[in-house]
Amino acid sequence: MISKDHHGEENLRAFIADAQRIVIKIGSRVLVKRTGRPDLERIKHLVSEIARLRKAGKEVVVVSSGAIAAGVEALGLKTRPKNLPELQMAAAVGQVRLMTVYDKLFAREGCRIGQVLLTHADLQNRSRHLNGRNTMMTLLRAGIIPIINENDVVAVDEIKFGDNDILASLVTILIDGDLLMLLSTTDGLQAPMGNGKTGRVSYIPSVTEESLSLAIGKGSEFSSGGMASKLRSAQMAVDVGAMVVIVDGRETGAIRDVIAGNDVGTLIAPPGSGKMSSLSRRKRWIAFFHRSQGGVTIDEGAQRAIEKLGKSLLPIGVRGVEGEFPKGALVNIRALDGELIGRGLVGYSSEDIKRIQGKKSTELTGIPGSGDYVEVIHRDNMVVLKGSAR
Repeated sequence: MISKDHHGEENLRAFIADAQRIVIKIGSRVLVKRTGRPDLERIKHLVSEIARLRKAGKEVVVVSSGAIAAGVEALGLKTRPKNLPELQMAAAVGQVRLMTVYDKLFAREGCRIGQVLLTHADLQNRSRHLNGRNTMMTLLRAGIIPIINENDVVAVDEIKFGDNDILASLVTILIDGDLLMLLSTTDGLQAPMGNGKTGRVSYIPSVTEESLSLAIGKGSEFSSGGMASKLRSAQMAVDVGAMVVIVDGRETGAIRDVIAGNDVGTLIAPPGSGKMSSLSRRKRWIAFFHRSQGGVTIDEGAQRAIEKLGKSLLPIGVRGVEGEFPKGALVNIRALDGELIGRGLVGYSSEDIKRIQGKKSTELTGIPGSGDYVEVIHRDNMVVLKGSAR
């Protein structure tokens, strides 16, 4: 829903000043001019604001787009390349340019930075996931500002995050961030105000189909995201207790205004926000760092057992199987009406689940593929999610 609870919003914005670990995502269009060339003056201003946070004792992580755009300029290309090898070439050249600019500007502010390049595969693999977290936490403890980007030089469709909005949310979850700022070229979500005009939505408690329906635009030549991407990505961070603000990064003092709790951009945070969820890090890894390979539909009894009683998913509660997947894959768990209620790692392949679905545990003996255990998804490998647009 689009909230009109201004009193509750004011209280939530007051929490922002207490945020200690902050992730700031800077979109490509914030960093470049209309020509596609880097806007050095704007970058200087953003660096100055970020450095001010660091000097105030905040831990700050920057997720920065702009490598491909910088590479396009460095290579003298008239337009952004279309094919993957040329995009990767532009990223390889542009990443050096971009980090050199950041290094010089942050050094002038007395701040040190470190570069971290990631692919989705890095965060899905459990060992690399933990190594990535440990590296970033070590950088933060040393007072160093990590500058993170997707590793476009090696990323292909199978391992791409999709855009840096998603990457920023996953980083927020990975490091237990308190606040995520998504710096865009619009001052938050816009909604119809009558007479053909639109106005800024100051606050929403969660991302719903209603709020997604207001999101228009799919990025530009130099960016891959859009408002819908930002909203979906924001909800992931909100699900683990972080607050998210989508704000116009081209406006002077935007970062300062967000931290001050001023009414800028769109704040996304449920009532009582400001504390990270009780989900263990392993369950966060299951819920957010895997890509679904299929799904199972469950009946009302199984839904009640999972949501209210904290039970595992047994074969008798399964009513349908979506897609083809192996044992150990991450799948969505959906109610009969299609609502996403959870995700989990399956103990059976899709083919075997079809054989045993609807069966009582006592009826599994002798069924091919039934295995030595009864759970389709064990509770330890399951995350229950609140109903929201995903």
